[in-house]
Amino acid sequence: MEANILVVEDDEGLARFIELELMHEGYQVVRADNGRDALHIALEEEFALILLDIMLPGLNGLEVMRRLQQEKPTPVILLTARDAVMDKVAGLDAGAVDYITKPFAIEELLARIRVALKLHGKPVIKEVEKEQEGLLVWNELTLSEKKHQVCYAGEEIVLTNREFLMLKTLLENQDIVLSRDTLLEKVCGFNYIGETNVVDVYVRYLRSKIDEVYGVKMIQTVRGVGYVIKR
Repeated sequence: MEANILVVEDDEGLARFIELELMHEGYQVVRADNGRDALHIALEEEFALILLDIMLPGLNGLEVMRRLQQEKPTPVILLTARDAVMDKVAGLDAGAVDYITKPFAIEELLARIRVALKLHGKPVIKEVEKEQEGLLVWNELTLSEKKHQVCYAGEEIVLTNREFLMLKTLLENQDIVLSRDTLLEKVCGFNYIGETNVVDVYVRYLRSKIDEVYGVKMIQTVRGVGYVIKR
């Protein structure tokens, strides 16, 4: 399965043209025609790449990108009719991985997409690979039960056995809030005698090794209940 790409362009004709060309190349495409919808979709779903026009109704492209990158590092190629050097610099400084000026040849856009995906895109993990390796996946994080290994964007994260069990349990139950008692039972076993705040300690360790290092918000606290990892 090819990469999932969000196309944000308020020119209906151009947006449809780009969509058809990308689909012809095997990409999956989602479209938005204004900044507010684009930001909502980009935050709710996972995309390998976003093609983002700067001049948009609602929110302009630079503001969409700024808000998005506070939450997730999805690579962005800016599309715009502006060709001033300062506009290009502003876009790249704001976090874009590339910048293409309209009008453009579709062959150039496709080439830039291939380069961006190769350099910045998330690896596509096939379902069969997940089953064979016992992989659990969240964002760019993978946990392999077979290898007893956790990686983020290909970089290995060293965890203790209990940290590994805690993360594995949460990843196996994404979108399900798990109580401290449930997590304690999974991590420490039925016979553990002690306070449930040991769960908070291990969550803090995981956050220090993942959230704080990679700038993500993986494990979320549900006050008075427990913890959850959301897809």
